[in-house]
Amino acid sequence: MADVDMAADDPTTANGKSDWAARSVEGWIIIVTGLHEEATEEDLQDLFGEFGDVRNLSMALNRRTGYVMGYALVEYSRKEEAEAAIKETDGTEFLEKKIHTDFAFAKAPAGARRGGGRRRERSVSPARR
Repeated sequence: MADVDMAADDPTTANGKSDWAARSVEGWIIIVTGLHEEATEEDLQDLFGEFGDVRNLSMALNRRTGYVMGYALVEYSRKEEAEAAIKETDGTEFLEKKIHTDFAFAKAPAGARRGGGRRRERSVSPARR
């Protein structure tokens, strides 16, 4: 049995995140979870603006209460900016709550098939008359 270099097949980096990241159509999107329910877009703009130009910021609000649902999406145009924001903010305290940040989209593992990876057996169509 030949020795296999597992590090060559492992797409993670030292922080375990960046090589799994996938670019969205317009930029690099990170997800921020654990947000305080009274956080505002301005609060997030101030925090994440330190790492680069925030192209878009989206916070989900509870329709009934009007409070933040606890997560937000932050978009950067450059991967380096998004990586810096993740590295510096993941696990930090923001508005008295611990937040977590990571890339919102991930690449499929090498060799993965589209459509969930499972094939279903199909019956043969009946002969046409």
